[in-house]
Amino acid sequence: VEHGDVKVVAVNDPFIEPHYAAYMLKYDSQHGQFKGTIEVKGSDLVVNGQTVKFYTEKDPANIPWKDTGAYYIVESTGVFTTTEKAKAHLKGGAKKVVISAPSADAAMFVMGVNEKEYKSDIEIISNASCTTNCLAPLAKVMHDNYTIIEGLMTTIHSYTATQKTVDGPSSKDWRGGRTAAQNIIPS
Repeated sequence: VEHGDVKVVAVNDPFIEPHYAAYMLKYDSQHGQFKGTIEVKGSDLVVNGQTVKFYTEKDPANIPWKDTGAYYIVESTGVFTTTEKAKAHLKGGAKKVVISAPSADAAMFVMGVNEKEYKSDIEIISNASCTTNCLAPLAKVMHDNYTIIEGLMTTIHSYTATQKTVDGPSSKDWRGGRTAAQNIIPS
């Protein structure tokens, strides 16, 4: 929103409706209150006077990205992390999809490490994990200058939205159901 060279024209969130999205954008516990204007007009958001189409589709193939002028899609639901699943966005007219998580099969790029290997014919890429984005640039510099033969790293990660704030059942594993603030097991 704050960068003039990037224009957000549409958002799809299959989990919430536009009024709640506007509220969440306006009041963020981590980043503070949004300094611009946010309102809802029909089923769309209006951010700083610019209309942003808002969709609530569970199937990305049903999102009319072409109609909105969207070219690049950021797939950040955590649900469509394989090339096959993310490809559904292309059916709606998107040209490129960036998966904001590690992918089992999509080409993975980290800025400062291997972004020059990107070829324009690749339609779906992954931006890797937050840990990879922190470690890989430093490891590249170290390897390029000193050669890393073997390595070990430890990550201290804040808890995530999928972790429990109080103990509760976890479909993933028993330990994952423990309270996040007292659990060093990542999600």
